[in-house]
Amino acid sequence: MKKIVVILLLFIVQKSFAQNYFGGGEFGVSGGFANYFGDLNEEYGVHYVRPSFGCFFRRHLNPYISVRANFLLGHIGYKDEYNKNIYYKTRNLSFESNLVETSVQAEFNFFKFSTGDFEHRWTPFLTCGIGIFYYDPYAQLNGKNYQLRPLGTEGQSAGFDQRKYGKVAVCLPVGMGFKYWLRPGLNFGLEVVDRMTTTDYLDDVSGTYIGSNFFPTDPLNPNPASILQDPSILINPNNPLGRPGKQRGNSATKDQYMMVLFHLSFQVKVYKCPTYMNGDLLAY
Repeated sequence: MKKIVVILLLFIVQKSFAQNYFGGGEFGVSGGFANYFGDLNEEYGVHYVRPSFGCFFRRHLNPYISVRANFLLGHIGYKDEYNKNIYYKTRNLSFESNLVETSVQAEFNFFKFSTGDFEHRWTPFLTCGIGIFYYDPYAQLNGKNYQLRPLGTEGQSAGFDQRKYGKVAVCLPVGMGFKYWLRPGLNFGLEVVDRMTTTDYLDDVSGTYIGSNFFPTDPLNPNPASILQDPSILINPNNPLGRPGKQRGNSATKDQYMMVLFHLSFQVKVYKCPTYMNGDLLAY
């Protein structure tokens, strides 16, 4: 009985000197919007902005460097009608696509950041990383959505194997942001990150027209592929743009999409005795 009392007293004394600290793990949610840049939006317009959202886990390696794993959902699209250039308006291409992204990013804080420390409450940061994403472009014709990849709008179904593309590609997130702790363990963030990708078919547009002969159609029953590979025929039926070999997109550059995201995260609380090293209290 005496041993039990002594153990309980030691535990109470230890607990009185122990404190709650926040560990290096952090769970959060993200919400914002996505915008596409590519063959239909070479001027970096913002006419088609759609929501994006997801969740993440952040690991603080130290007060200056963090690593974050993301899972994000988004939607992108664009239309030639948004462009000022009359040629692009006549080209009349359009697309939309859902995005599913999983990525890993490193964050490099400008200043020391430590939740609960009023002297180190906020910091801007730079970020970069790598990820993979799913996409599947589609376009609308007469009120109906058509998946563009199976149609082979640039000859993928007619033997032009070098133009075939899949539904998964690699992205390289690069950008900057700002983080601020609202209360100990509750952090807020904002980031603007551009995703450079390894595909030029995010919008189903890259190379040249192959001509309508590869898309036989019946005037009484039009072939959707014939129209969607060259929708300029809807603007100018007597002189469509889609002559074989004529440039349809810009194959010299890859497509991109940008996400502007707000973060709200909760840092995991740990219960331990404080640790000192060289006179400094270690929070991690």
